Amino acid sequence: MLRIGKNLQEIAMIQIKRAYDEVTPEDGKRVLVDRLWPRGKSKEHLQLTEWVKEVAPSNELRKWFHQDRSKWAEFKQRYFQELQSHREDWKPLLQMARDETLTLIYSARDREQNNAIALKEFLESRLEQDS
Repeated sequence: MLRIGKNLQEIAMIQIKRAYDEVTPEDGKRVLVDRLWPRGKSKEHLQLTEWVKEVAPSNELRKWFHQDRSKWAEFKQRYFQELQSHREDWKPLLQMARDETLTLIYSARDREQNNAIALKEFLESRLEQDS
């Protein structure tokens, strides 16, 4: 989690959570950031604020990375390029993070290398640039 801001009025927090983890009040706004719905989970269970599948990596990039996890750094670079060209899709997430805690929800099994971790890094860098 990262808190960013010039003063207490401008604090932003972004965290990530797997779709299969427990929902807690500290989650704030819960946004699913995968293209595919998490297997076996109902809408009621996830308690989402929104599903923003447009911020997920393209199917081509997702499949490419899934074949070779050693390409994490290159995956992030390619994913960030995709995000750069779709500013209108992720810009509202920045505002959500400024308003209250934003929890990016993902369903990947890998807790260390997944699109939500990369997206969090990308968004936090944008928050730092704006502050």
